[in-house]
Amino acid sequence: MHPVRKRRLIGVIVIVVGVGIAAAITMWSLSQNMLYFITPSDVQAQELPPGRAFRLGGLVEDGSVSRADDGLQVTFTITDGAAMVPVRFDGILPDLFREGQGVITRGALGADGVFTATEVLAKHDENYMPPEVAEALREAGHPMGGTADEGDGSD
Repeated sequence: MHPVRKRRLIGVIVIVVGVGIAAAITMWSLSQNMLYFITPSDVQAQELPPGRAFRLGGLVEDGSVSRADDGLQVTFTITDGAAMVPVRFDGILPDLFREGQGVITRGALGADGVFTATEVLAKHDENYMPPEVAEALREAGHPMGGTADEGDGSD
């Protein structure tokens, strides 16, 4: 093989390997940062590893909100009509947060089975429910799930 051809071949191989490594690193990083939406029924049905981050959504169970006297810690229960998951949040809740309303929380499930939320999102008006929550409630047969055309926020 001619020396010039050999150098070109080595250059092409180095570029192909470099692009392959960059693509592999990108795919791995993206898969690590994905947050899946999970309902309380899914939490009970699956063996979720403690510490894995995901979004948990549903309705705040009536009578479940409990606030600590000495700080910002709040505990409440999220339900989809079929299952319930206890949630602990240390921070300021959105103004629209209340019992019986749809929420989406971001956080991780602890070894004790309590979901530790790092963020709580509440609905923005009385006609809107996050589409993921509405769909999960419809599948569970909950009356708050509404019909297929509700909850899209297009009003």
